[in-house]
Amino acid sequence: MNELLYLRTPLTDTQRERIAQIVKSGGLIVVPTDTIYGIGANALDPAAVDRLRAAKGRGRQMPPPVVVDSLESALPLVASSSPILEKLAKDFWPGALSIIVRDNPEAKLDLGDLKGTVALRVPQDDELLELLRITGPLALTSANTTASEPSISCFQAQKYFGSKVSAYVDGGLSPCGIASTMVDITDDHPRIVREGAIPVERVRKSLSEIGVALH
Repeated sequence: MNELLYLRTPLTDTQRERIAQIVKSGGLIVVPTDTIYGIGANALDPAAVDRLRAAKGRGRQMPPPVVVDSLESALPLVASSSPILEKLAKDFWPGALSIIVRDNPEAKLDLGDLKGTVALRVPQDDELLELLRITGPLALTSANTTASEPSISCFQAQKYFGSKVSAYVDGGLSPCGIASTMVDITDDHPRIVREGAIPVERVRKSLSEIGVALH
């Protein structure tokens, strides 16, 4: 049976622990974020990530991004830090910027056909950050099936996934309704992969302050 938790008031510690247990046992969860609702799984559990992709109707060619609670939590997943990563994280994390980096082979991420990369983000949502401090990294992608509209409410996500998800967290309507902006910094020529909640010009200005051009 699914567990439906409401965020009309903050989650209790007991509720957070229950969600963390579900994640650590390989279950899927739906949570509100600072952009749109997300469906998530333990990023370090390949079988759970497989279930996540299957629920969305996606293959390995479309790996999910990973959310963490801080830059410090992201660094073990990264091959090496860089001035570009540190600058973007300083200016936009927590926030709606997903940063694609070279992954750390020792982290043994198996999110799909990554080709040695991973998209990382620290969301600007206090409830989700509290949860991430307990669960660790989550593979978290928009709570919708392929070719469907992203969920801006828990009810909409339930219609998509039903019993495939073990826990739904209801935080009301999404405050933004737009996916994160995504920037690829896997080489010395950062480029925008997807424009979303953060305008491209803000990213361009941030990088220009350290003498880096956005392509």
